[in-house]
Amino acid sequence: MSSSSFRRLVRFVPVSDPKKILLGQPIDEDVDVGLALRNGGAVEVDVFSGSSVLDPGHATGHVATIKRLLSPVAAHEVGTIRCIGLNYKQHAKEVGLQIPEVPSVFLKPCTALGDPWPSPTPLPKLTQKDDCGDYEAELAIVLGKRAKNVSKEEAMDYVLGYTACNDVSSRTSQFAQSQWSFSKGFDGSCPLGPVLVSTSVIEDPSTLRIRGFKNKELLQDCGTD
Repeated sequence: MSSSSFRRLVRFVPVSDPKKILLGQPIDEDVDVGLALRNGGAVEVDVFSGSSVLDPGHATGHVATIKRLLSPVAAHEVGTIRCIGLNYKQHAKEVGLQIPEVPSVFLKPCTALGDPWPSPTPLPKLTQKDDCGDYEAELAIVLGKRAKNVSKEEAMDYVLGYTACNDVSSRTSQFAQSQWSFSKGFDGSCPLGPVLVSTSVIEDPSTLRIRGFKNKELLQDCGTD
């Protein structure tokens, strides 16, 4: 389905039936879903007929209230999570490194996918041992169809939408080796969500701002350029 068929999608467990998983669009077009739920508010959703953001169907007019948010994309729908290191100018400046001419790419497995707050992010004992667990707020790009041998000019035709991501790492393991997949690929190390935003809403993802908070303290604030 074209991303123009929706503006924002959430995948969630409804208050009415904790055994169900539903997909839909927030009725309030301007509500910050994650913040509203964090503040104890009720977020109502127009339920869609489909069960996947890859094929969401249509709005049914049935209204459900969110009990628990889930990742917009289910783990079984994800082959691999492809990540780019030093992808923001400000981050590269903070760590004192030059942005490489050839992007540094690493992978997270589908088992790294996690749900957004308030679902906990598990930290393995390896990370807890020396308190080396770390986080990075990121912009995630969700593809709506298989892409291979795609030209630069056609690339955006494959993008379904955008969502927020937390790149959780074991820094000790990361700095001990040149490959990052182990240190960043633990189960649940990639919480995603809460909302998938259509490309029709975000026309230029390079003009966004990303902020990361820890216990309400702002620790990351940068642009996506």
